[in-house]
Amino acid sequence: MYDIEPHYFWRDDYIASEDENSPFFRRENSEFYFENKIYNYFIHPQWDPFGSPTLYMKALFVDYDEGFAILEMFGEWNDCIHNDVMFLKRNIAEPMMEKGIKKFILICENVLNFHGDDDCYYEEWSEELTEEGGYIALVNTLQHVEEEMNSTWLDNYLSFGHQFNNLNWRKLKPQQLVMKVEEILMRQTKRLGL
Repeated sequence: MYDIEPHYFWRDDYIASEDENSPFFRRENSEFYFENKIYNYFIHPQWDPFGSPTLYMKALFVDYDEGFAILEMFGEWNDCIHNDVMFLKRNIAEPMMEKGIKKFILICENVLNFHGDDDCYYEEWSEELTEEGGYIALVNTLQHVEEEMNSTWLDNYLSFGHQFNNLNWRKLKPQQLVMKVEEILMRQTKRLGL
């Protein structure tokens, strides 16, 4: 697991530790010293902790003018034991929302497991964003993770599923990824007649 590192091709355009509005402002990541673990496995030092002992992330790109954030997730998302969504909402999403972010794209291809529990934080987060015309979209979710999210009814609050999977997002610029996600959301809305 130590060799899985966050996407770094957008670093010329955005670095969270240099963004004074970011929850990760002035955070220093080692290139060589491995200190964070998921269970007994060291992970790459470029992943940022945000409160969960098993789920880490990297803020890949944030655009305050357009109101969107692209966050890459890594590890085990465990709401059952650790209430990871609480850490994500309180420590990351809420500070970003205070700065005008209303669209969240979570890259989930490195979320290795999901254990669901209560959906209150998802409902709260979704309602706050919907009032502002925002959304939470999960990209490239693994099938077993998606199935567990469906079984806990998170599709009521998050947009994910086969339409958002297999997106070759690494070849896109951040704005292009947002456009692709919003095209999918628009097609879903039309199909549902909303």
